Amino acid sequence: MKKNPFEKLMETHPGLEIWWDSSPLVYSSWAEGVVKKAAPGRTEKVREQLKRLYDPEHPERTLFRGVTTNPPLSLGVIKARESFVTQIIDDLIEKNPCIDKESLFWLTYKEIVRRGAEMYQGVFQKSGYRYGYLSGQVDPRNLTDKEKMISQALELASLSPNVMIKVPGSREGYEVIRFLTSKGISTNNTLTFVLSQLMACAKAVKEGLEIAKQNGVDLTRWRSVITHMTARYGDLGDLRNESESLKIDLSEADVRWAEIAIFKKAYRLLKERGYPGKMLICSLRISPEMDGKKHCWHLEKLAGGDIVFTCPPSFIEGVFEYLDGTEFRSQIDEEIPKAVLDKLLRIPYFEMGYDEDGLTPDEFISHTAMTVTAKEFSKATGEMVDFVAKRLATKCG
Repeated sequence: MKKNPFEKLMETHPGLEIWWDSSPLVYSSWAEGVVKKAAPGRTEKVREQLKRLYDPEHPERTLFRGVTTNPPLSLGVIKARESFVTQIIDDLIEKNPCIDKESLFWLTYKEIVRRGAEMYQGVFQKSGYRYGYLSGQVDPRNLTDKEKMISQALELASLSPNVMIKVPGSREGYEVIRFLTSKGISTNNTLTFVLSQLMACAKAVKEGLEIAKQNGVDLTRWRSVITHMTARYGDLGDLRNESESLKIDLSEADVRWAEIAIFKKAYRLLKERGYPGKMLICSLRISPEMDGKKHCWHLEKLAGGDIVFTCPPSFIEGVFEYLDGTEFRSQIDEEIPKAVLDKLLRIPYFEMGYDEDGLTPDEFISHTAMTVTAKEFSKATGEMVDFVAKRLATKCG
C-alpha cells in the first residue's frame, strides 16, 4: 500500500521515532471517528492507514514507538470515555472508602497511566526495552516542590517498567531528573521552551547517569528524552509582542523558523558534546502556508534527525489531509537562513531563548511560555480533581 507521510518521514533516519501524543486508551475511539469522517470509498484505506500507525492487537508491529501524556490529555480520556473512567473511580472508592479527593485523583491518574503503559508492553518487550515507553507526568502544580515530585515519580515508575517520568523544566525539576537518572529511571523533560532549559536537562541527565554507572545501577531499561514544546514557545510567549513593539515584521514562517532554530541548536550541541538524552519535539503545527500550500516545517525541516516526533490526534489528521504525497529529505543539519536568524536575534525574547545561558535555572519558571503552559496544565489537573470529587460525593454522600 501507499506509504503515509509518517512512514516516509521515518525513512529519513533509522533512529527517528513517531510517538502518540495522547493516552492509548482513546486511540481506538479516535480512529473510529476518523474512519467515519472519511470520504465515501476511502473508508478501508483510512482504516488500514490507522492500523499501520497503531494496532491494539499487535502494537509491536506498528509505527508508534512510544507515548506522551500530560494533564490535558489525561483529562481528554475522561471526556472521551467518561463511563469507562467512572468505573475505574468507583472501583477505587470501593477499595478506599475514606479517601479524599486529591488522593482519589492521584490513584485515578496512576490507573490511567498503568493501563496505557500496558498497551505498549508488546512494543517494549519486542524492542528489547528500546521503545514502548509511556510518559506519566508528575503533578504540574508541584513544579517547584522537589520532594513531592520525587515521591510521585517513584510511584509512577513502580506502575510498569515502561513508564517514563515526565518532569518539568524548573530548577527543582532538573534536580529530580538527576536523581531519577541516578536510579536508572527513565525521564522525559517537559515544560521546556528555551535552549538554557534543554541544556540544563542534558547536563542533569549526564550527571545522573555517571552516578548510576558508579553505583552499578541496571540501565538496560533506561531512556532519556528532552522535549521542546515548539509551537508553545512561538505562540504563547512574547515573540510576536516584542517584534511588534520593535517594528520588526515577523511572518508565520519566521515564527516557525524561531522554534526550529532553538531545536536545531540543541540537537547539534547534544550530538557534539556526547550527551545521552534524545531530543523530542511536541506542540507541532501544520504551518506555514506557502504559495497556497500548507506545509509542516516542524516535520520537514527536522527530517533526517535522530529524534522523536510526538503527534496528537488532531495533528495526525492534519498531516493526512495536507501532507499526503509530501516527500521528505534530510534537512536536520541545514542552517537557518542567515537573514531570518539575523532578524530574530534583534528580538530579546528570541535572543534569550537561543542563548545557552539565556536564563538562569531560577528564571526558568518565569518564562512566559512556561507560566502560560503551567497554568493550563494545572487547570486541567484541577478539572480532573473536580471530576473525581463529584463521583466521590455521589458514592459517599
